[in-house]
Amino acid sequence: MDELRRNEYLEAIGIDRWVSRASAAVAPAPVSVPSEPESQAPALWEALRREVASCTRCPLHATRTQGVLGVGPTHCDWLVIGEAPGAEEDKRGEPFVGAAGQLLDAMLRAIGLDRATNVYIANVLKSRPPGNRDPKPEEVAACLPYLVRQIALLRPKIMLAVGRIAAQNLLGTQLPLGKLRGQVHQFGEFNTPVVVTYHPAYLLRTPADKRKAWEDLKFARGVYQRLSQGDV
Repeated sequence: MDELRRNEYLEAIGIDRWVSRASAAVAPAPVSVPSEPESQAPALWEALRREVASCTRCPLHATRTQGVLGVGPTHCDWLVIGEAPGAEEDKRGEPFVGAAGQLLDAMLRAIGLDRATNVYIANVLKSRPPGNRDPKPEEVAACLPYLVRQIALLRPKIMLAVGRIAAQNLLGTQLPLGKLRGQVHQFGEFNTPVVVTYHPAYLLRTPADKRKAWEDLKFARGVYQRLSQGDV
């Protein structure tokens, strides 16, 4: 990525241009071989999509417009995970749209990523909680198996959990987000590395923390680079 474009993306997420950017983004490494035969993957994704669309595992199905599975290429190294669909996501059937989605796009581009080519984006919950309230434990328990299946199909090299709710539910902890940042966690049977940062919606309300988010993104990029080189 050229310096001009990087400066534009950093400006979009509220980071001054003088911030050190010594480590250049590295193009994603080849995708890991999925656990299922390649020929079966499209059918498995379609089955998962249909299950989410018709899911009645928790009461949220009665108030949602539609289930929101996720968006992005099904062969990629990065998986971004948020909390749950909001009102606009529920309407459009796609996670992270609107102002928060635009900020997330800028955050990803700042480290050389693009949701259209090398990032898959999903939520812990596939149905919108009324009033955008926090998910209930039983709702998470009902929906998490869908995310586990997505991870098994994607086999991402790294996961970026955005926001306290997503991070706590993924990692099974009540620790505050500040205690979870700046370290590598693991998730699931594949021990997929997880890095935690702020939710874009929070950053829109609290722009002073954008610099901390930028540190998280650089940390995640560094973890990914080491993974690609076999150092982690």
